[in-house]
Amino acid sequence: MTDLIQLASQPAVWAALATLVVMEVVLGVDNLIFISILTNKLPADQQTRARRIGIGLALVLRLGLLGTVAFIVHLTEPVFSVFGQAFSWRDLILIGGGLFLLWKATKEIHHTVDPEPEAAGAAGGSLGFGAAIGQILLLDLVFSIDSIITAVGMTEHVPVMMIAVVIAVVVMLVAAEPLSAFIARNPTVVMLALGFLIMIGMTLIAEGFGAHVPKGYIYTAMAFSAGVEGLNMLARRRRRSAQGEARVPAGQTRRA
Repeated sequence: MTDLIQLASQPAVWAALATLVVMEVVLGVDNLIFISILTNKLPADQQTRARRIGIGLALVLRLGLLGTVAFIVHLTEPVFSVFGQAFSWRDLILIGGGLFLLWKATKEIHHTVDPEPEAAGAAGGSLGFGAAIGQILLLDLVFSIDSIITAVGMTEHVPVMMIAVVIAVVVMLVAAEPLSAFIARNPTVVMLALGFLIMIGMTLIAEGFGAHVPKGYIYTAMAFSAGVEGLNMLARRRRRSAQGEARVPAGQTRRA
């Protein structure tokens, strides 16, 4: 308790906490998009429970990994080399996670563009509850290890990391339902989100092979694409409104 009070009295610690919270929330966007797309394929009565369990497991997993932070840091040490390129356990985890994202996003795009008859009639029930939780947990592991290694480079205080993780997961929990509902209401957003997942998967693979990709570039591209899609949605909404007004018979006024 005395150590926590001493940490709370240091402005640098508060600055590190604020930076870590922002970083964890931004990194959590990737995970949240994946969770939203995946759980929307479940039956309606299971979607909310799956999102809460998935995000809750993410919290437990990250707090558990923070308890082994000394071991996590050593995951960056090279374990073997291929043609002069050294690979660590972190690199292998990032490559594996990136390949999983590429496979999953490509599969979902295929089902969206050319849905199978049985999947089209399943009304969102084409995925098992256990399979959804397992896939969420797998990607939680990849993002958790990456974010913890990044956090270690920003502060050496584990309590600060834990507080930042808890705050970020609470934000994810609050944002999960609105984001999932928004994606379900707008089919074109699903395709955009799947495109984001492919880009994130390629970034993870590049990081695993030692090519550092600044996260600012990735999130700027995502924000730009989301802005363009927002304009498209606004244009479609206004076009539908104009068509509705044109169908109102002459001499009648359209009710507000």
